[in-house]
Amino acid sequence: MSAPASSSAPGIEAVLAKARPEILALTPYSHAAWEPSLVRMHANELPWRVHGDDTEAGLNRYPEPQPPVLVEGLAKLHGVSPEQVLVGRGSDEAIDLLLRVFCRAGVDNVIICPPTFGMYGVAARIQGAEVRPVPLCAENGFTLDEPRILASVDANTRLVFVCSPNNPTGNAVPPAQLLRIARAIAPDALLVVDEAYIDFANVESMARHLAGAPNLAVLKTLSKAHGLAGARVGALLAHPAIIQLARKVIPPYAITELTVEAVAPQLTEEAVARMRTRVARLLLERERLAEGLARSPLVTRVWPSDANFLLVDCTDPDEVLRRVRKAGLIIRDVRQPALPNSLRISVGTPEQNARLLESLS
Repeated sequence: MSAPASSSAPGIEAVLAKARPEILALTPYSHAAWEPSLVRMHANELPWRVHGDDTEAGLNRYPEPQPPVLVEGLAKLHGVSPEQVLVGRGSDEAIDLLLRVFCRAGVDNVIICPPTFGMYGVAARIQGAEVRPVPLCAENGFTLDEPRILASVDANTRLVFVCSPNNPTGNAVPPAQLLRIARAIAPDALLVVDEAYIDFANVESMARHLAGAPNLAVLKTLSKAHGLAGARVGALLAHPAIIQLARKVIPPYAITELTVEAVAPQLTEEAVARMRTRVARLLLERERLAEGLARSPLVTRVWPSDANFLLVDCTDPDEVLRRVRKAGLIIRDVRQPALPNSLRISVGTPEQNARLLESLS
């Protein structure tokens, strides 16, 4: 477990000083007190359940802010302390919260490494932050351009986003390199490592380095390997002081009672073991799908993947999309300057993968 560093840990004061002054000074919303042993007559809720409500707590009641059953379950899952966890609606909410906490509109900037997950740039622009792209090195298998990342950091850089394994290229970044970057940009900027796909990769999580790198934040989600995309649950893992700042900004009742009761059982040891079994099956299908795609006359390259999808370069992407759609399937068009002929294919069931391969034979 990553030991919870105290707010006096070396470097954290300097990191916190980079947050927006308004957030540092903000008095957060004071939600209704949570005291389950008492009858609730203090939150202006309806006293009766609606017809068909079979939830444990009742949908007529507000859910508990930052539900402990999820906070503690996610902390155990990721090997950190509960004080290092903020539960949000997918990892998208964590991206937005970090930008709102640290970036002043029209002043601060963030660094992204395209081609990568589009929400980093979108959320930054919504916040009014400058987006500085440092493209991945396609000629080296979409590796990070570490020297250029460090050269792009200035006094107003607040966040550096790295997706590992990266979407849509599928490759993981070595943890040693990520830790080196985090230390190099400290305390001026946070390194935000998005680990949405890490359960499909043979690399360690950066969560184990949180105690030694106060400017490190890790994004987690239950949408991928855990099969809970519809539940919209993710987590921000960071120094407790950063978590406290983010808690000032997140809405008080972000996680619904339906979500809490559906997701909590999926964090048990038995449920996580079932998840690992599903991942192992998917990795076998990923290998089979990659081999089949490599034999297609329409595919020029299948990129190595540490995720639950494959990036493929095609002779005629439009023809591939047409054939796949005719077979009743849909895949992702990810064409952009760095990927002029590329499509992204999620690994499906054996039947779905076979149908896709047949359509491209």
